[in-house]
Amino acid sequence: MSRKNSKTKKKKPSSDTRQYKGVLDITRSGVGFIIVPQLDNDILVRPNDFNTALHGDTVLVKITSDPHRTGRATGVITEVVERKQTEFVGKIDLNKNFAFFIAESQKPMPDIYIPLDKLNNAKNEDKVTVRITGWEKNKKPTGEVLKIMDASDENEFAMREIILENGFPIGFSEEIQEETARIPDALPKAEIKKRKDFRNVFTITIDPADAKDFDDAISFRVLKNGHYEIGVHIADVSYYVTPDTALDKEAYQRATSVYLPDRVNPMLPERISNELCSLRPKEDKFTFSAVFEITPKAEVKDFWLGRTVIHSNHRFTYEEVQEVIEKGDGLYKDEVLILNNISQRLRKQRFKKGAINFSSQEVRFKLDDKGKPIGIVIKESKEAHQLIEELMLLANKVVAESVSKVKVAKKPVPFPYRVHATPDEEKLLPFVEFAKKFGHKFDTKTPEGIAESFNTMLKDVQGKPEQHVLEQLGIRTMAKAVYTSDNIGHYGLGFTHYAHFTSPIRRYPDVMVHRVLQEVLDNAVKPDKEMEEKCKHCSERERAAMEAERAANKYKQVEYMQNYLGDEFDGVISGVASFGFWVETVEHKCEGLVSINSLLDYDDFRHMEGDYALVGRRSGRAFRMGDKVRIKVISANLAKRQLDYEWVLTSGAKPEEGESEVIKPKKEKKKTSKPSAKATAPVKDKKKKKK
Repeated sequence: MSRKNSKTKKKKPSSDTRQYKGVLDITRSGVGFIIVPQLDNDILVRPNDFNTALHGDTVLVKITSDPHRTGRATGVITEVVERKQTEFVGKIDLNKNFAFFIAESQKPMPDIYIPLDKLNNAKNEDKVTVRITGWEKNKKPTGEVLKIMDASDENEFAMREIILENGFPIGFSEEIQEETARIPDALPKAEIKKRKDFRNVFTITIDPADAKDFDDAISFRVLKNGHYEIGVHIADVSYYVTPDTALDKEAYQRATSVYLPDRVNPMLPERISNELCSLRPKEDKFTFSAVFEITPKAEVKDFWLGRTVIHSNHRFTYEEVQEVIEKGDGLYKDEVLILNNISQRLRKQRFKKGAINFSSQEVRFKLDDKGKPIGIVIKESKEAHQLIEELMLLANKVVAESVSKVKVAKKPVPFPYRVHATPDEEKLLPFVEFAKKFGHKFDTKTPEGIAESFNTMLKDVQGKPEQHVLEQLGIRTMAKAVYTSDNIGHYGLGFTHYAHFTSPIRRYPDVMVHRVLQEVLDNAVKPDKEMEEKCKHCSERERAAMEAERAANKYKQVEYMQNYLGDEFDGVISGVASFGFWVETVEHKCEGLVSINSLLDYDDFRHMEGDYALVGRRSGRAFRMGDKVRIKVISANLAKRQLDYEWVLTSGAKPEEGESEVIKPKKEKKKTSKPSAKATAPVKDKKKKKK
């Protein structure tokens, strides 16, 4: 398996007639830049040359100036290939004979003309959601009001804005609703006969307490030879969502569900996600399954892949299963304890073979009935979660391995693998040097050596002051997992073949995997020439969903901390940049920025990238990632989703272990190259600057 990061040589634009495809990024000043992956520099486009394009749109751009003469390539947008966003939130400006919609957007955009018969009863100053319906060149865009919002419900307005600005529509069209409503509830007997019947085999689901879409179930029985048969049964979305239908096209465009603190913006209508495909207890359901024959020592002896029909006996929550595991008693205790034992053995095998054991901690807000945050909940991965996780990983791996062995015309079948490259050297080497200061050595000669070093470090730092900083920085050295038909393996999991098979209700790549797998099983593969393009689209939509989730969580953090303006809290430095450092409060896990300007009364601080620190030139006082500090909440700006903190100088005593301390400044040496500042600043609070 090749795990090397491939880098393509970038071109320099010239004043030719070629058109480049890229994404428009509009700055606050209104000037646009086209980000073209294969070019070294972005292409500048002035507002008069946008040709109806908006921020985030995929466009074709024609170069109009030679960068060798002007210093930067400029261009004109010739075509909007794909809109990132067609629906917006904002206010209505209503006059006697016409109305305009003014978007509440952080990016400049034109007002939208709303014909009076498209106001949908909206009045002047109403907060609304609007959809663009047309746009003639050199004119204002035309739109229609979709929904009038309660002006007092700021949370609803904010969450809708976050979803829309990341390119996800809210709700489904009448055409899709009608198409979904026509799907019958009953399972056809003719289809049941084509499938392997597991309705008489013990089957359970395990999900969060508030879940409604149960897309995976586990069956269990003991075989005559003493081995176990464990079935991983996944909702058969591809049976209901067929290619080229309006429903399928909409699911592909969204590519993923978006999970915000108070809602889910689903990839599929609720009739499919929460009813037809949800593996609810005491109901017959169609599934796509991976069924394993496993020994008590968790050795996989055989497996079967195919379509099935199941009947879940019971719906568990993670908390209920965890209680059975911890007490060794409870409903279906024998089955649950055996399944947990198998999963824990699979987990140990995985880490022994090179998977990296980064711990995960999920922070969630308790919300009142209006969506206001009233408390913090920290969820940790326990054995109940790992029970499901390990069986899902096993199914995903085996499906990918099975498809990878199939060739059509001596070529691999185009397939949406989930891949994860080795750590980027530019990010890894500064981290390795930093870890050395805490006594951790890294073998960077091979990918396997790096993984083993990470696991040793993660085990050694448990409970130590530097645990948080090393875990967080370690995660930032990692590449992002993506979908692609070019299988380079999954480094973090230690798998040579991996795909997403287990969540088709909320991820479109899983639907694609089901379709290709069925073609393989039927020996009727039709290679999809557009597979790589589809993979790129799904990866981009996944990133957009993550951005939406981060923005919504940040909004809730700011909303929550508005109650504590002027209060002081203990915190941990979570990121450092030349303009300040970020602090996450210990009590609330809410992150805010301490500006370097607020430290000028104490010293003149400089950024030391290799130490992930700001260091005072005179005093030598250092603010370093992972240090404990005391902060005061001075600002909570909901519009900007921004928290500002101020460092509080505590009286007299020397810093405790792990606190911000005084260190002797190092003499600066000339460097031929230096590590990127990207490694030190939290990604979620950074924005790309244009030169």
